[in-house]
Amino acid sequence: QVQLVESGGGLVQAGGSLRLSCTASGGSVSYNNNRMGWYRQTPGKQRELVATINSGRTTNYGDSVKGRFTISGDNAGNTVYLQMNSLKPEDTAIYYCHFLSGQNHMNYWGQGTQVTVSS
Repeated sequence: QVQLVESGGGLVQAGGSLRLSCTASGGSVSYNNNRMGWYRQTPGKQRELVATINSGRTTNYGDSVKGRFTISGDNAGNTVYLQMNSLKPEDTAIYYCHFLSGQNHMNYWGQGTQVTVSS
């Protein structure tokens, strides 16, 4: 069982920066073809990809955040970070940490953290 704890959300003005963190207990992105990442959701819309990183440290980004957001992981692979720069009001959403197990293909989700970007 993997548990995810997120932190770092908040309120920021447009053009500003925030960094989100997600720590996994019971799993690591460094092993077993696991993948961790971030998704976001606003009311009435589907959850969308923000960024992911896998055990080979390959990253993938949603089109709307490319060039502005960077995902990275610590050496142990237990914590991933999302550095968000040049934030826009349309980045306002609840951001969810995600862990995909390469062993059993189970999906795990964090509780979500609110990011609000004011214009």
